[in-house]
Amino acid sequence: MASLLEMKEIFRNADAVCFDVDSTVIREEGIDELAKFCGVGDAVAEMTRRAMGGSVTFKAALTARLGLIRPSYEQVQKLISDNPPQLTPGIRELVSRLHQRGVQVFLVSGGFQSIVEHVALQLNIPTANVFANRLKFYFNGEYAGFDETQPTSESGGKGKVITHLKEQFHFKKVVMIGDGATDMEACPPADCFIGFGGNVIRKQVKEKAKWYITHFDELLKELEER
Repeated sequence: MASLLEMKEIFRNADAVCFDVDSTVIREEGIDELAKFCGVGDAVAEMTRRAMGGSVTFKAALTARLGLIRPSYEQVQKLISDNPPQLTPGIRELVSRLHQRGVQVFLVSGGFQSIVEHVALQLNIPTANVFANRLKFYFNGEYAGFDETQPTSESGGKGKVITHLKEQFHFKKVVMIGDGATDMEACPPADCFIGFGGNVIRKQVKEKAKWYITHFDELLKELEER
C-alpha cells in the first residue's frame, strides 16, 4: 500500500488523471439537478445519498432514480442551457496545468454524457476523453431508459474504464480523483486515489482515503514542487 509521499510522487509523474464529475469537477450532482428541474428533486436526492454512501449498487440506484425522473430530451437540453453546471473553483487551472505537462485528462462519470460533454468543452478536454452514461429517448423525445452497456452504469465501472485506458494507451501511472465510493473503488486499477471534499464530504471516503483534499489548489501546489 502506497504511503502519502509515494502517492504524491505518483500524482506528479502521472501519465493520465481521471476526474469524477458530479460534486468534483462541478459543484452539483447532475442527476439531482435534473430531478429538481423535472419536479422530483427530494425523492431523488435521498436515493443519490444512499448510492454515494455505497449502500446500494450504482446501477440499481441509477435505474430507480431515472425511473422517477423520466427526463425528456427537451428537458435535458433545457437544463443545460438554463442551468449550466458550475465548475468547482480551481479545476480550470488544474486541468490547464496538467495539459501543459502533457498529462492526459479524462472525465469518468456516473452522470450523463450530454451534461459531461458540456463540462469537457469548458475545460478543453476532448469528448473522446469522456466516459459517462447515455440516456436513451424515443423518436418523440420521451425518456426510453439508459444505455446499460456503458461501464459507468454499474458499480465497479470506473475501474473498468481505467483498465481499458491502461490497455489502450499503455499508461504507467493513472490517478483517480473523486468524492464518492465509486471513485475510491477504482483504485486499483488506478495507481492512486485522491479523495475530494470541496463540494460535499462523504464520511466513508474521508475516513478511508489516504490522500484527501478540499481544494484543487492543493494539487496545483504539488505540481509546482517539481
